[in-house]
Amino acid sequence: MRINELRALNDEQLAEQVRNLNIELFNLRFQLAAYKNPSPARFGQVKKEIARIKTIQRERELHNLVAQ
Repeated sequence: MRINELRALNDEQLAEQVRNLNIELFNLRFQLAAYKNPSPARFGQVKKEIARIKTIQRERELHNLVAQ
C-alpha cells in the first residue's frame, strides 16, 4: 500500500495489517527453510511495509502525547 492509503486507515486496521504482514513474513521464512524458493524481493517489501506502518503508528502516538 502507498503511504497515503496507510495514513487513511484507523489504528485497528493498521494493527491488523501489521499482524497479516508478520504472518506473511513468517511464511516466507518457513518456505525459505523448506527450500521452496520464495521471492527474495518479497522479504524486503514486507519488511518495508511493516516499517511504514509502525512509523505511522508512532507518529500518531507522539501526536496524541503532544495534543494532551
